[in-house]
Amino acid sequence: MFLTNQNTMDSHVRSVVKGVSWRIVGTIDTIILSFIVTGNIGNALKIGFTEVFTKIFLYYLHERIWNTTSFGRTRDKKPSHLRSLLKGVSWRAVGTLDTMFIAYFITGVPLDALKIGGFEVFTKVAFFYIHERIWSGIKWGRGAVIAQPEEVVAAQETTLQS
Repeated sequence: MFLTNQNTMDSHVRSVVKGVSWRIVGTIDTIILSFIVTGNIGNALKIGFTEVFTKIFLYYLHERIWNTTSFGRTRDKKPSHLRSLLKGVSWRAVGTLDTMFIAYFITGVPLDALKIGGFEVFTKVAFFYIHERIWSGIKWGRGAVIAQPEEVVAAQETTLQS
């Protein structure tokens, strides 16, 4: 049940659209937090807009990795609350490291980078969970049920007998 399951895979387009929608929310949050910490709107905008490029790529990879497992999917392919929570936590680890690296690169101030990353742990986990729950109600882009090999053989035998 925890291994790859083609029956529950989302489409690549769904993963991209989810990534873009999440990135809009995430970028706004990063810009606000960066401004609060640094007091510099220029640096806040640089940090936020740099993340647009790095995080869309990282989020897509994160979605595809999570898509290799059926863990936490219900029978109708929707993610359970536990799956949404675990995806949020794993994404936040990746996202926080990316944010801290970018913030340090732009500001040159390690403490500001740690503060921005630290605050983001709390705001982004909450926002990501809400984002996942909204997407759990959207059926578009969820893979169709793919018959298993034994089901295909049984269907072919039934057809031949008819």
